[in-house]
Amino acid sequence: MNETKEKFKFKAEINQLLDILVNSLYTSREIFLRELISNASDALDKVRFEMTKNSEVADKDLPLEIHIDFDEKKNLLTVSDTGIGMSKKDLIKNIGTIAKSGTAEFLKKLSQNKEDATNIIGKFGVGFYSVFMVAKEVVIKTKSYKPGEQACLWRSDGGGSFEIETLDEPLKRGTSIEIHLKDDAKEFAEKYRLESIIKKHSNFISFPIYLGKKKINTISAIWREPKTSISKEKYVEFYKFLTYDTDEPMFIIHKSVDAPIQFNALMFIPKKADEFFWMDRENYGLDLYVKRVLIQHKNKDLLPEYLSFVKGVVDSEDLPLNISRETLQENTIFNKIASSITNHVLSFLKDKAENSPEEYAAFWKEHGKVFKLGYMDFVNMEKFMELLRFNSSANEDEKGLTSLSEYVGRLKENQKEIYYAVGSSRSAIEADPHLEIFKKKGVEVLYLFEPVDEIVVSSLRKYKDYEFKSVDTADLKKLEKLEDVKKSDEETEELSKDDKKHFSSLLQKMKKILGDRVVDVVESKRLSDSPACLVNSNDAISSSMKKLLKLANQNVEPDKRILEINPDSKLIRNLIEIFKKDSNDEYIKHATEQLYGASLLLDGSLEDPHKLVSEINKLLADSSGWYLKIKQ
Repeated sequence: MNETKEKFKFKAEINQLLDILVNSLYTSREIFLRELISNASDALDKVRFEMTKNSEVADKDLPLEIHIDFDEKKNLLTVSDTGIGMSKKDLIKNIGTIAKSGTAEFLKKLSQNKEDATNIIGKFGVGFYSVFMVAKEVVIKTKSYKPGEQACLWRSDGGGSFEIETLDEPLKRGTSIEIHLKDDAKEFAEKYRLESIIKKHSNFISFPIYLGKKKINTISAIWREPKTSISKEKYVEFYKFLTYDTDEPMFIIHKSVDAPIQFNALMFIPKKADEFFWMDRENYGLDLYVKRVLIQHKNKDLLPEYLSFVKGVVDSEDLPLNISRETLQENTIFNKIASSITNHVLSFLKDKAENSPEEYAAFWKEHGKVFKLGYMDFVNMEKFMELLRFNSSANEDEKGLTSLSEYVGRLKENQKEIYYAVGSSRSAIEADPHLEIFKKKGVEVLYLFEPVDEIVVSSLRKYKDYEFKSVDTADLKKLEKLEDVKKSDEETEELSKDDKKHFSSLLQKMKKILGDRVVDVVESKRLSDSPACLVNSNDAISSSMKKLLKLANQNVEPDKRILEINPDSKLIRNLIEIFKKDSNDEYIKHATEQLYGASLLLDGSLEDPHKLVSEINKLLADSSGWYLKIKQ
């Protein structure tokens, strides 16, 4: 081997990726050209940015262009640009590894969805490797924009390794990719096929794309054009080009602002939530342009993270072209633009919520989980809170949505709290004994299905003058003042004076059985049907919040609570009778343990189910024996 040549092995994740791309994907093969053109455009943006900073740039007079040449006889396709180029170090770094978070999840997703890689490849920045779907060999010739850097050649057949050599031949700045096509990919050396792919996927690239000598793309910064002159089809075409999404956008937000600062913004809200968001949280942001020059791809400071589902571009007239990406956050004009854009998006959503509730419900279903992260946006808190939606006991089913404003509009007289309950589903929440008094009094309760929901309401603390309150920390005195709207499922005669005394003694017995596992065992004023439940003191955090804190490895005080017993429950009435005959009957102990364990289970706090199961099995064994005696 020539001394200037070095051989390298691809990283393991690239070999895995190449194996999927080369051996499994056929239906989306044309996207390789879209990816190479996109990379060329990025390279041109980068060198243009260096020029605006007055950096030393080699071959400064070269026009910023993308050229695509083809040779049908040789089965050869070449994609070249006059962009930033690469050094030997850049080649190893950029073409040898995938420097992306969530690579393993991406590969897993790609292997599961082999038939549709169109979206996935573009979103994860691994597009270069898609060239091996059509190439039996790829040769890259490149020269860095930095004066004095030596030109390099990169070569690979996609078989697990690549080689790099330095070149003595005089190359101009930029990169040229020679694609030696496979026999079954000859179509990608045909002029008509190439032209149709470029127009389909790369029509909005802001640099000239030449196919041979013919310029193909229509350069159009549509965000700077009047809204009245742009058709929906044009918007959709640009959205698909920008996001690689195959669906149309859910909403289009096009704003042109002249004062106090001048900028144009074209933003889109997708129909579907980004399934990769939670494992690739850094992959969001709006493209920032200054006078049509791309300054930063996916700028994360133009919109807060809870609006990260918004895709689009922002173009400023007032920012300096040579502004450093590092100092953007300190720029007053930039911060005003960012604030204005956030306001525009929230105002747009507010308008949808008020005037098109069905459309807003569709938005909430897809993007509500991410939107809820805005509970820390103190500047826009009022707007944020008006846009929150939850399921509620006032809704007919789990699909219904309630705003905080609607909840407040249905408050009982003198009610100053917004009550909520946490659970995995509507049916799970409605089975919670803590809700019985709320049903009895006709008090609406918000149903929180997602773990983040309780974090949101706990952080907000109040909506207007109304405090958020978990049902298991509710002040019973306030609820008891309200009139009943519903009677208990079974009417029970009031306990006699003698039975009340025995009931009081039974509670003391239960407290003795449970020991320091509970603070106390008391008569319940909140239960109407269930025999027992565990409650927190008024100043305690809810049991569901304690679980969240434990999951986050936070120190949480031992979970000691009050066990409330319902004297009108049929089971408790039977226990009173057993207690009257023998206060030390073993059944009382088993029943108490069972009630405590069942209450923990319903509360979501049962850490060890073995004891509960053991008690259930014993009770079943005893009751089956009693049943047999009756039958005989």
